[in-house]
Amino acid sequence: MSKLFKLLVFGYLLILLPQHVFAAQDGQAETEVERILQERVDKYKKSVGLIVGLVNDQGSKIISYGKLSQDHSQKPDGNTVFEIGSITKVFTSLLLADMVKRGELRLSDPITKFLPKSVKVPTKDGKEITLFHLAIHTSGLPRLPGNFAPKNMNNPYADYTVEQMYEFLSNYTLTRDIGAKYEYSNLGGGLLGHILALKAGMDYETLVITRICEPLKMNSTRIKLSTELQATMAMGHDQAGKTAMNWDIPTLAGAGALHSTANDMLKFVAANLGLIKSDLLPVMQETHLVRNNTGVLNLEIGLGWHVLNKYGTEIVWHNGGTGGYHSFIGFDKKKRVGVVVLSNSTNDIDDIGLHLLENKYALTNFEPSKGRTAIKLDPKIYDAYVGQYELAPNFIITIIREGDGLYAQATGQGKFEVFPEAETKFFYKVVDAQIMFNLSEAGVVESLTLYQGGREMTAKKFK
Repeated sequence: MSKLFKLLVFGYLLILLPQHVFAAQDGQAETEVERILQERVDKYKKSVGLIVGLVNDQGSKIISYGKLSQDHSQKPDGNTVFEIGSITKVFTSLLLADMVKRGELRLSDPITKFLPKSVKVPTKDGKEITLFHLAIHTSGLPRLPGNFAPKNMNNPYADYTVEQMYEFLSNYTLTRDIGAKYEYSNLGGGLLGHILALKAGMDYETLVITRICEPLKMNSTRIKLSTELQATMAMGHDQAGKTAMNWDIPTLAGAGALHSTANDMLKFVAANLGLIKSDLLPVMQETHLVRNNTGVLNLEIGLGWHVLNKYGTEIVWHNGGTGGYHSFIGFDKKKRVGVVVLSNSTNDIDDIGLHLLENKYALTNFEPSKGRTAIKLDPKIYDAYVGQYELAPNFIITIIREGDGLYAQATGQGKFEVFPEAETKFFYKVVDAQIMFNLSEAGVVESLTLYQGGREMTAKKFK
């Protein structure tokens, strides 16, 4: 799933690429991209294998570095399969726009129209949630349903059922007005995909394949992988470089269940730019149109896509993050250029994608690890820190006390101990990162701040 707001806080510029880095796809620009990937893998240990795809009106280019897994020396290529997480949402929004064009439904249709009569969809002040609200994250539904309680945090969506989703909808009371405020929602994205599949009379994957993948000849973009695709899949890794489980997302598939390759993603980006002929272009262009603000500076929302306006450049983009992968696709319609970045690690790579589209976006500066010394604290202090903190719209840090130790576990990642260097400040030993617990004036823990890669990211405590 996506780590949307990390993109807004970058460190210092490491390498300045030519302004039109791949306008001619020359050797010098390609060498600079290779250097970025090599540093990210070898120097900073932020991925095991990275691949960048570049496309413009002169063609496409694949540049990769690293390997498929720690134990596999093979280098990723354009046919290597990755989990793409929340990039799935732009496929869902494209299906919506296509079904509107076909006259099968309307953006303004209330979602209750398509769900079983036994499902009581929440309303507020006489207003109903529509398909449009789900597509632009203004439905009022939360990031995840309240009855989302994974048995295995390393594969968190696997056991969430349709029946549980229906139960949640039927019993949920909206806390804000429908359409009033953007709040990124995996529940909303998954529910939208579910509804479109119900309307089409087929499962979500079949709908994606029939309406998008087959017309664009994207033969490696699937949820269920064939034996052949499984054989070409990169192994996922967590933040510390340890092997991570693959994710299964059956009920909320429309929010993040797709796998794909750089070659397929380049076809998708090229189609969105009109660089290849496709009957989907008119509805693709509909999804790019700004529909609402997000409350984040320079960031707006289309149908599924996010639209970033900064440095005189408009970038249409989305990213994705699962327990072992991170992905980015984006394009500049004015320059008719697009970028795909895929990594078999959960560490953020959005800065690479943005930098390649507009070099004024800085690459993250990963500070070298500093020597830190743990102090002794009364473990009872840790009890106040235990809970869940929302770092990004689909990314939770869970703080756990076990015996005399304090542990942090991010969504879809392993559990790692953090060590105190002050009463409210802790550090990881497995990665160069620190956590500061923030107290209210009354001394109550209300949030934490994660310091990593030259960035500060605050997560509000909600449970």
